[in-house]
Amino acid sequence: MELNLISEQTNTAGTINLSDTVFAADFNETLIHQAITAYLAGGRAGTRAQKSRAQVKGSGSKPWRQKGTGRARAGTIKSPLWRSGGVTFAAKPQDYTQKLNKKMYRSALRSILSELVRSARLLVVEQLSLEKPKTKTLLAQLKALELNNVLILTEEQDKNLYLAARNLHQVNVSDAMAVDPVNLIKHEKVLITVPALKKIEERLA
Repeated sequence: MELNLISEQTNTAGTINLSDTVFAADFNETLIHQAITAYLAGGRAGTRAQKSRAQVKGSGSKPWRQKGTGRARAGTIKSPLWRSGGVTFAAKPQDYTQKLNKKMYRSALRSILSELVRSARLLVVEQLSLEKPKTKTLLAQLKALELNNVLILTEEQDKNLYLAARNLHQVNVSDAMAVDPVNLIKHEKVLITVPALKKIEERLA
């Protein structure tokens, strides 16, 4: 499979061959949904916690005698009916992780990347870099490429690109090894450098 290769100045710089294994896979909606659900579930903290009546600290004695006071019966100050008492069905820390093996995860990424190619949402650029982390400079480059909502994939972590893009809520920068299914589908376009493309092919082939 061939895809047009563009330069930083929007000029067509020729074509580049893509791996059919990675970029011409069938679209598997069920697998993609499973991968995205597992990825998002893995990001949940699950650290909520409340105290039941057994965990609340305090005296275990009866607050007042059973009869003769005119007040409602009470056996403990830890009752959920009382202020500062325990919670009836106390929440506990929970692990939301969903199992998804590496083979399925990689297959889902191949399916997403292939669909991006078919829908003309994947753009390959020779190289993309900044001498200084200037948002204005990055905006100018993206404007020249007619890109607004975009995920930029580089071979390695590019500090200048990351710093320049972190104030742009529709622009994300990631290295090829850290790419995830959620970022791939939520952006209108994916701009990937040639070295990053080769690295992804090695990872998913």
